[in-house]
Amino acid sequence: MEYIATDEWDETLWREAERIYNKAFPEHGRKSAEIIRRMFDKGMCTLHTAADRREMVAMALTGIDKQAEALLIDYIAVKEEARGKGYGRTFLSHIRDWAETEAHCRGIIVEVEAEPSEANRRRIRFWERCGFRLTDYVHHYIWVPEPYRAMYLNFHADNPLPGDGEALFRSITRFHRKAYRKP
Repeated sequence: MEYIATDEWDETLWREAERIYNKAFPEHGRKSAEIIRRMFDKGMCTLHTAADRREMVAMALTGIDKQAEALLIDYIAVKEEARGKGYGRTFLSHIRDWAETEAHCRGIIVEVEAEPSEANRRRIRFWERCGFRLTDYVHHYIWVPEPYRAMYLNFHADNPLPGDGEALFRSITRFHRKAYRKP
């Protein structure tokens, strides 16, 4: 698997990643290309991609909360026809290594939909198999109807992220506010 992480806007790379992104997330649940481009311009976003035999199979958009020293996974998706083949775990492992060694984070935070559906349970199980812990706190955004919960992965037991969902959502909310704020 070829892994790339870039914090520089690359129109060609984004167009390829965008195909996976648009299929994985409904229109109301994704940021526009304009907002994503602005996130790159602000220096607050990294695009991660994974390819198998030169074909992109996974993409992720992440940001760093410097205050929490945490990588926030904003979006992550594996191409539908590549799911169930281990790409997601391998891709996440690359992101984790990058977050620890290149970005000097102490852990990763991701938000997952909290509504009790089979699809949401499958997503949570995926994150748990990758070592993430689910918090109890349910967060309600004012701009989207779905409730969310935070999950986190600590890199080192001696310097953990808070296990409190409300504290983790403060990091997530800071990131989203900055992403949507116009320059």
